[in-house]
Amino acid sequence: MNQTANPPELKAPVSRRLRDEYSALLRLGYPVLLTQLGIIVMSFSDTMMVGAYGVTELAASAFVNSVMLIPLVMLSGLAAGLTPLIGALFSQGNHRESGRMTRAGLQVNLLVAAIFTAVMGLLYFFLDRFGQPAEILPAARAYYLTLLTAFIPQALFNAFTQTCNGMTDTRTPMWFILGAVGLNIIGNWLLIFGHCGFPRLGLTGAGIATAIARYAGFIGIAIVFLFSRRFAPQREGLMHPGRLARERMKVWITSYPVMIQTGIECALWSVGAVVCGWFGKVQLAAYQVVNTIGQLGFMTYMSFGVAVSVRVANFTGLNDEAGARLSARAGFHLNCMLATIASLIMAGFAHQLIGIFTPDDEVIAAGQLFIVPLVLYQYLDATQLTYINAIRGTSQSQPLLWIAIGAYVVIGIPTLLLFAVGLDGESVGVYYSFNVALLAAAVAAWLVFRRIRIGNPYSANVQITK
Repeated sequence: MNQTANPPELKAPVSRRLRDEYSALLRLGYPVLLTQLGIIVMSFSDTMMVGAYGVTELAASAFVNSVMLIPLVMLSGLAAGLTPLIGALFSQGNHRESGRMTRAGLQVNLLVAAIFTAVMGLLYFFLDRFGQPAEILPAARAYYLTLLTAFIPQALFNAFTQTCNGMTDTRTPMWFILGAVGLNIIGNWLLIFGHCGFPRLGLTGAGIATAIARYAGFIGIAIVFLFSRRFAPQREGLMHPGRLARERMKVWITSYPVMIQTGIECALWSVGAVVCGWFGKVQLAAYQVVNTIGQLGFMTYMSFGVAVSVRVANFTGLNDEAGARLSARAGFHLNCMLATIASLIMAGFAHQLIGIFTPDDEVIAAGQLFIVPLVLYQYLDATQLTYINAIRGTSQSQPLLWIAIGAYVVIGIPTLLLFAVGLDGESVGVYYSFNVALLAAAVAAWLVFRRIRIGNPYSANVQITK
């Protein structure tokens, strides 16, 4: 199939092309946004219900979630490497090969998830070495084990989700994630507080509800892939793929930089939680609440970042560099607008938002001190998410490693320790340090994307220009 690098519609005025691209991104992004809002609702409900149960449990959940965040986000990043591969194949109409690539992606994600489960299982025996308050450890240990059981189904669900995204079908994963969110909320209500004859399990009940929801989401989307008419064109390649060594290697080469990049990024936030724990359970609980509120912005920007990644992947399959760059530009505009809305909400309703999650006056007072750095955070996060996802869409993911190492390790961790400990900023200093790291990541991602040549990864070698 011959595709032109500059289709006729790109000769239209820039303003019209931007409007068209805004529409395309909104169509792709709004189901992801609804999905992310569902995840926010789940995170809010977890934090609210656990916070209502007790401050000790809230601090324990903050600690465990911060430790678990790294491998879970790395698994999400690993699956995201499928999006540009499936997207390029889909734009060419190569359905059988996209099915084979999906199976290869599932195999890679299964293997890595099993390794992560084993590693995190070993880490369980060292939870008392993180310098956390002793009173939170009993609740933290049981919660940790329940979440650990769901790594593999979550990884496989992620792989199916990214396959859908690459095929410009962002709605199918939306319905399953929203269903899992509802199941999780009901499970929390039953198992945290012991309603309707169920045992009162506190934080452990929240972990069990989360695990059940993750298993249900994976089983549901797998059934759709195997039996629905929607995915029939891909099913031959999925069920009868033949040898997949080349495809598995392609998935791995595209995915592992994204996995490591997201892991390094989230490691900084996990280190932040550990450092906040050094200053007591009130500051750690406040950090958990503010992080949950901050997801209002992050999940929104990520939604349209995913849409940018899909659009860039589709344009890459058509060797359409101008279209890919226009998509990134439109995505940046949308995310900056959304960052403004999020900032106004966070600044204008800080007390009310924090009060939703905990009645504790000390935690509310501590949490309000985070709002100024949290507002600054929005624009930097929106920018780096847009251009990081644009880079992912090109399949040229290796630069993401260097961006992550430079921004979050070389700059982020020393700045965090300096602001929190050296300058006595404590937990608020932790949040100001995040802005420094995000600024470095945003500038680096923008510069890298500007230098990338867009090309079909199946028809030509693609590279970063000098």
